Amino acid sequence: MSRVREIRRLRRRVRVGAPDQSLTPVSGMVAVTELAARLGMIELLDAAIGPIKDRCRGFTGGPLLAGLAAAQLAGEDFLVGLDRQRADLAGQVLAPVVGLSSTTAAGLARRFTNAQWHAVETGIGDIHAAMLAALSPRRAAALCETVTIDLDTTDVEVYGRKKRGVAYNYQGQRCGRPHVATWAETCTALAADLMAGDEDPRGHAADLLGRALAALPASARAGRVLLRADAGYFAGALARAALAAGVGFAIGAKRIAPLWRILDGVAEGDWTDAIDMDGAQVAVADYCPDWWPSATRLLIRRVRLAPAQVSADPRSRRRRTLHPDQRALPIAELADADAVYGYSFIVTNLAVSTPEQAAAAEHWYRHRTAIENVFRDAKIGAALRHLPSGYPQVNKAWMWGALLAVSIAGWLHQLTATPGPDGALAGHGVRDGQAMIATLRHKLIRVPARLIHHAGTLTLRLPPGYHLLATILARLRALPATS
Repeated sequence: MSRVREIRRLRRRVRVGAPDQSLTPVSGMVAVTELAARLGMIELLDAAIGPIKDRCRGFTGGPLLAGLAAAQLAGEDFLVGLDRQRADLAGQVLAPVVGLSSTTAAGLARRFTNAQWHAVETGIGDIHAAMLAALSPRRAAALCETVTIDLDTTDVEVYGRKKRGVAYNYQGQRCGRPHVATWAETCTALAADLMAGDEDPRGHAADLLGRALAALPASARAGRVLLRADAGYFAGALARAALAAGVGFAIGAKRIAPLWRILDGVAEGDWTDAIDMDGAQVAVADYCPDWWPSATRLLIRRVRLAPAQVSADPRSRRRRTLHPDQRALPIAELADADAVYGYSFIVTNLAVSTPEQAAAAEHWYRHRTAIENVFRDAKIGAALRHLPSGYPQVNKAWMWGALLAVSIAGWLHQLTATPGPDGALAGHGVRDGQAMIATLRHKLIRVPARLIHHAGTLTLRLPPGYHLLATILARLRALPATS
């Protein structure tokens, strides 16, 4: 009982003292700064972008994008978050960019030309080259042996009638549409455009692919380069552009009537079991749409479905994968069918002449969803879930800040994860894989600490139990110099 009284007495005595300016909530930002310095991130972006104003003083393009990325990594959702970061005196000592305010960032972003936005991709490519140079030769060779480029879009809903560069999509949402090409093996961005919500990505896809290829380091372009895209890119122009660049492609096909007629001609013995997917089978058919490369083949995947898995709503995505004859049946009659399958079609110029090759190609294409993880990380981990300005150029800078934040997480994984005997990397995520930005923010970046100046050195005093920062800093500082 006396113990309880003592605790209560102590609680009554607690006072709030003066703010301690040596404390910072983002001590792990020093790891981002170390990574940026090791890769020469800001300098490479600046060299590619060039001058964005007449007077050669103050902030330039590289610090602008790096500052936006650092703020989003720290959990800031709006441009005003730059001002909160700026007010953290101890955190500014650790940050890769010091003193960037929201008004300055918005003003600088509006000075970018279209050519300079494309030059950002050149800078990203140079950073990728620096990352490969910092890796062990064996790891770098493994990354460059086969390079997969994923193309996709994501809609970012906005509010406010005065925002420019946005439009209503087919769902009735007013949104912008980032159109992104990623390097799947590293989970990093290569090239990107910010379109309006009603723009068709197929008209921009060939150009985006060319810029993504240009952003790849020379050692990566020297290997085997492959392209994956979903049925939203079912157009011959992208396939022809890939063929001209020497890139193997696999593009989803829309479920049109000619494909259903081809499916009716596939014999039961032509199907082979898919890899790592229960109840799925793969078959190959001769099909080449008009104006597509002559080596194009049709890869078909069917997945056995239980009637309970099929919705009665005709707008259901899974119901649309059924054969038209079964799609027209009521649910009660569908339950009496001998077999119910959902079908997907892929047009490709990859080698699929044997059942083993067909199954391997389908298994590789199925991992196209890696770009969805990039979008999820950019929206949930960074702040691409909204576009903060009425000016399209500022929104484009915000998009690139989010994509650069995702790329920083990818580069950090490649450079600090532990390679296993099979070449796979054991990272800092909960399942030994690459950690998402939210995980890095919790375990690494947003860790409160006291910054101590003593004898000409800086020391971070971390709370008990936070050891990841020391581990990552030691691995980054052990990397060879890239310049």
